[in-house]
Amino acid sequence: MTALRACASALRSGQLAPPLSKMALSRTASCSDALAAELLRLSAEGMAPSHLALLLDVAAEAADARMSGAASADLVWTGPEASVSHSRDTAVVVEELFATAQRHVLISTFVVHQGSRIFKPLADRMDLVPDLRVQLFLHVAREWRDTRDDSELLREFAKSFEEQWPWPKRPEVFYDPRTLSADQAARATWHAKCVLVDDELAFVTSANFTEWAQQRNVEVGVLLRNPHLAAQLRQQFEGLIQSKQVRRLPGF
Repeated sequence: MTALRACASALRSGQLAPPLSKMALSRTASCSDALAAELLRLSAEGMAPSHLALLLDVAAEAADARMSGAASADLVWTGPEASVSHSRDTAVVVEELFATAQRHVLISTFVVHQGSRIFKPLADRMDLVPDLRVQLFLHVAREWRDTRDDSELLREFAKSFEEQWPWPKRPEVFYDPRTLSADQAARATWHAKCVLVDDELAFVTSANFTEWAQQRNVEVGVLLRNPHLAAQLRQQFEGLIQSKQVRRLPGF
């Protein structure tokens, strides 16, 4: 951060020397009012200029690292590409995310097909890391003119999803009850598609969890290495659970 480093340099060179003043800090290093007030306090408590400079250098390094992390992103792509491409393959990114998870994986998708192949790396990871928590948020559909009770549709979905997830160790599966509403005006679609890992990585994509979407369609996404955003996005889903706006899939 320029202001932090400029102030550190001025303190180290003697351009800024005790007794410090808000005017001198502002004029010499363009310090903000908040930073100037804190430096004046530390100086009044006896902190030497060299120590203040070191503190500012450390703060600048931390700020740079945070900004670098916030900006770290990969373009992720499925489909035909030009001969020169800087994107990563969707299927490869998803498999890597599953294979490196340590604490938590959250998946949200509209459609799942060929799940027994796509989810295999995640199921293997759950066996390898027993405490790994996995949450799936899925769309459960009511077809046109299907008047069956919600409970029957949920039982049918849970049974069919066993083909997508055939392993004994299972994730937590959630659905939005609005997707089953018999009232067309109240019905909604669960269309969010993302993978969150360990409150560190957020993969937001147009691709569903199908082989077509991950290997053949034209799909685009972005993999963000941003702990703040990843945690914030997970809290969006956790908030839906806590407020009971999504529910646990019964029978799975």
